[in-house]
Amino acid sequence: MPAALPAPFSPTLAAAFDPPVMEARRWVAGRTFPADRPLINLSQAAPVDPPPEPLRRAIAEAALDRPEAHLYGPVLGDDALRAAIAERWSALYGGEIAPASVAATSGCNQAFCAAVATLAAPGEAVILPTPWYFNHKMWLDMAGVRAVPLPCGPDGLPDPERAAALIDPSVRALTLVTPNNPTGAEYPPALLDALFDLCRARGIGLILDETYRDFLSEDRAPHGLFAREGWSDTLIHLYSFSKVFRLTGHRVGALVAGAARIAQAEKFLDTVTICPSRLGQIAALYGLDNLGDWVAGERAEILARRAALEAGFAEGAGGFRLRSCGAYFAFLEHGFDAPSDVVAQRLVVEQSLLVLPGTMFAPLAAAGGTGDAERTLRLAFANADAAGLAETLRRLRAFRL
Repeated sequence: MPAALPAPFSPTLAAAFDPPVMEARRWVAGRTFPADRPLINLSQAAPVDPPPEPLRRAIAEAALDRPEAHLYGPVLGDDALRAAIAERWSALYGGEIAPASVAATSGCNQAFCAAVATLAAPGEAVILPTPWYFNHKMWLDMAGVRAVPLPCGPDGLPDPERAAALIDPSVRALTLVTPNNPTGAEYPPALLDALFDLCRARGIGLILDETYRDFLSEDRAPHGLFAREGWSDTLIHLYSFSKVFRLTGHRVGALVAGAARIAQAEKFLDTVTICPSRLGQIAALYGLDNLGDWVAGERAEILARRAALEAGFAEGAGGFRLRSCGAYFAFLEHGFDAPSDVVAQRLVVEQSLLVLPGTMFAPLAAAGGTGDAERTLRLAFANADAAGLAETLRRLRAFRL
């Protein structure tokens, strides 16, 4: 008999890079840290505490008392949650959003994947400002959709004129994240208006990921795009309940777009998950209805941590400089004669500090990038309290390469 041949790997999947957070975890796996210098893990932007007790009780009661919580539900999500999102988003943004324009998804990442599936075929392109959110880049690679980098300035904001220059017939959308992951930059409403106008004029979609919307530093609506005439022809909004209600393990997000696009997304969602988690949706609806004051307290705590970190960097942090800061993230620039992935791994060894290098968020200089990736690091400061942030700053000041 001839020798058996191995089954092939998908070339698009094989070409995608490995999950960055999992890669960073391997840097600490099996490593022992000194008792007087335990690991501070600021690599992943996820709450480490469980949801508040009333929300946990609501989930438990639903699991015990609501048989439908364990059954298949509508592909686009439960009617009550879709209606609540439409009502609250309409009030927040000053626009008119119907439940038919809303889909509940299995996390915000799935909302992005579904949005891209409605927009782009293999061989077409989506513009991603760099530094990008790495899961966006990974999905485009897996889907065979070309990611077009849009380098941002030191403030982390994309320039509409640079974006316009990148749009050719293959480009189907521009993706934005605000507040940004990884830089923390908050996009001003005027900038979002300009980018919306660009996308509408050029006939491409504007995918707007607002996962960290609830931690904006200003008491204002994030933007007025839902109040724009014909918003549903251009705007595709993504949201996550993972951070705001600490529901990371329940995987529930939202996709808001024109009703016709939602109908197309239903094909993708039905094929991938059939329906989002029923318990997760029940939890998200409970949170929307009951946890407004609690969310305000969470936001205040995150803003206090941000202020403490900014004050610490203002006093100096050795070879590190704060470039931008917001929501869950601080984006740092280092001054060492080594690329950021080397600096990040040495921080683990020398200072028991785990952060992610900029090389995980943008093309390398050797691959056509600007070289900025080799000089930057992302620090997910929301996972540390005031004492932890003070210790983080002390370790950064003590670091030597």
